[in-house]
Amino acid sequence: MTFTGWPMAAVDFYDGLEEDNSKSYWTANKDVYDVSVRAPMDALLASVVAEFGVGKVFRPYRDVRFSKDKTPYKTHIGALVRDDDGRAFYVQMSAAGLRAGAGSYHPDPAAIDRARKAIDDPVTGAELEQIVTDLERGGISFGGEAVATAPRGYSRDHPRIRLLRQKSFYVWREWPVEPWLATPDARDRVVDTWRESRPLLEWLLRHLGAAASR
Repeated sequence: MTFTGWPMAAVDFYDGLEEDNSKSYWTANKDVYDVSVRAPMDALLASVVAEFGVGKVFRPYRDVRFSKDKTPYKTHIGALVRDDDGRAFYVQMSAAGLRAGAGSYHPDPAAIDRARKAIDDPVTGAELEQIVTDLERGGISFGGEAVATAPRGYSRDHPRIRLLRQKSFYVWREWPVEPWLATPDARDRVVDTWRESRPLLEWLLRHLGAAASR
């Protein structure tokens, strides 16, 4: 199946799900999800295997075991693509539009410690700082979970304190719903963002390791 974009039916589906997040709504509209939401995502993932690796679509069901919010369904479709070396790429579609990102979303404590040592180093730290600066100048956001102040062992006035505070390291772009979402241009925006993120992913691979892309 060739990727041709997400039709407006996909946006309408999630608009409706946000208003009525119930099993009855899901069941009544499951065919819309299958054809207009899931099928385009599958087509997109199939089209990027050669360059980026195999993708996995996340389940549409929320894990409500430890949440006060018991609504059963996610109001977006998301997928993670991982290459053979562990570089991780993400794509998400919802009623709000399209999101594409890449990076290390849930590194373990040992990987975070390795990252901070590399950030503290004048050479490798300046390298990451320049990568982030270049990406942000290109319209890509950088962030992730971070501690509120300086991590233990580092000064609050460290020249790269912003990076040292990070517990995850990823970049993303977001686009609102516009007519191009229903065209192959949606794939181009995702792929362009993934390609532009590669300098960050290479730095993470060198200093955190492949497992840190989880």
